[in-house]
Amino acid sequence: MKPIYLDHAASTPVDPWVLKAMLPFFTTKYGNPRSVHAMGREAHDVVEDARKRIAGILHAAPEEIIFTSGGTESVSLAIKGVAMAKGRGHLITSSIEHPAVLETCKYLETKGFSVTYIPVDRYGLVSAKAVEKAIRRDTILITIMYANNEIGTIEPIAALGRLTRARGILFHTDACQAGSLELDVRKLKVDLLTLNGSKIHAPKGVGVLYRKLGVELIPLFHGGGQEFGVRGGTVNVPGIVGMAKALELVQKNKDKENARLRQLGDYFIGKILKSIPRTTLNGHPTQRLPNNVHISFAGVDAEALLHHLSAQGIYVSMGSACSAQEIQMSPVLKAIRLPKAKGLSSLRFSLGKETRKEELEKVVKVLQMVVESLRKVAR
Repeated sequence: MKPIYLDHAASTPVDPWVLKAMLPFFTTKYGNPRSVHAMGREAHDVVEDARKRIAGILHAAPEEIIFTSGGTESVSLAIKGVAMAKGRGHLITSSIEHPAVLETCKYLETKGFSVTYIPVDRYGLVSAKAVEKAIRRDTILITIMYANNEIGTIEPIAALGRLTRARGILFHTDACQAGSLELDVRKLKVDLLTLNGSKIHAPKGVGVLYRKLGVELIPLFHGGGQEFGVRGGTVNVPGIVGMAKALELVQKNKDKENARLRQLGDYFIGKILKSIPRTTLNGHPTQRLPNNVHISFAGVDAEALLHHLSAQGIYVSMGSACSAQEIQMSPVLKAIRLPKAKGLSSLRFSLGKETRKEELEKVVKVLQMVVESLRKVAR
């Protein structure tokens, strides 16, 4: 059977048009944008053109776009950068953020900052009222993800943005999983927004941080003053070219593709829940990423199920992880108060632009056989 890749939330293939746009900057147009000769100026102009195009998509100014090595660096630069610029204070985040956010916040706690971790409801939604209640006089930054990477729940970012703007508090959103959603920073009312190329058919190793003019950031590391003095280091010209092209393609096709993926995802969810007993959908039933399907298979070890699927060329993901020879339930699933037995029997299927209905039908058939077999063994 031809491999079926359903792990697009982890990584996507580079789009052929993106690769075509990038190739010259690996081979014949390899100048450093900081060089003053003609090849250097050409590279500089290409980077600035990409910056303008991304700024246009975000409805931002070009000087508000900072290129990084990916989502984790963008997140860290946003959160650490603001905190170190402020020197002290209180931050607010949610209990279901990506480790890039949570680990950065935990690090800042060791440096004297205080952090409030807002709980979520059973669907993974953050309440604006809970955020408002957590605000203190010394709150310097609120960081809430746009869409959850594990269960797919989309957060009310615009509502949170209005709240933080009214209070005069900086607001950051991790939008690494939200490249196909609304990215107008004016509508979202965010001060900082992060994107990751590898989630939108750009190459790995490139990301974007939108930083509203006037927001001070302390650099994570220093170098030659690149990226307005905020992110030193030799500029990744091909990656940046690819990032701009990929974001343009995703945003151009988002309405049509999101509708297709929503239809496919709903079909897939319905087939699993109907044909495989004791299965449940996790995350919000409607306010979710169109390509995200997170299912618990009661009575089945998720790791065993994942390996059986992989052996048959079906590639999916599991939120739980092995720590000291003990399987630990995903913090996201703990946060939505999923019972441990369900949490340890859950898999994430994330669809992509290559996904077709026929593939999902094959996956359901394989799931039926494997789940039934594993449940028999577990009896």
